[in-house]
Amino acid sequence: MSSPSEFFESRWQGSRLLLTAYLSCQVLALFAVWVSALPWWLSLAATAASVAHACWAIPRRILLTHPHAVTGLRRDLLGWRVFTCAQGWQPVRLCRDSVALPGMVVLRFVREGRWLGEGQCVPWDALGADEHRRLRVRLKFSRRRWAEVGAIQG
Repeated sequence: MSSPSEFFESRWQGSRLLLTAYLSCQVLALFAVWVSALPWWLSLAATAASVAHACWAIPRRILLTHPHAVTGLRRDLLGWRVFTCAQGWQPVRLCRDSVALPGMVVLRFVREGRWLGEGQCVPWDALGADEHRRLRVRLKFSRRRWAEVGAIQG
C-alpha cells in the first residue's frame, strides 16, 4: 500500500458558466428593484451598488483576470497555499465550510495574518475533468487539511 504524496497543485481559469449564472442573477435582481415600489433614488442607489459589485466580482472571482484573483491551490510540506499573479504563493488555512461537489468546488480559506475568510468557486468548466476530480478528492480526504498555517512542519 502506498502513502499519498504530500505535494499537490491545481490551477484553474475563469468560468463562462459562472459568469452566465452571475449575470442572470444580476438581471433578475435589477428587474426586481425597478418593478418594486421603492422611491426612484433608492432604486438608483441599489442599481449603482449592483453595478459596483459586478465591476469588483467579475474580474476577481469569476473571470479571474485581476492580478489579485486566486487561480491556484497547492499543498506541500509547509501546508496549503493559494496563488495570485500579484503576490505568488501565499500560506492559507482551509476552512471547514469548504465544499467539494461533482459540479463545483467552493474553496474557503483564511490567509496568514488575517481574520476574515475568503472564498473561491471553482466550477467544473474551470478545470479539466480529471484535474477537477483530483482537486475534489484532495480536499475531501487530505490529512490535516484544517491545520493552522505554520502548524505543519515536514
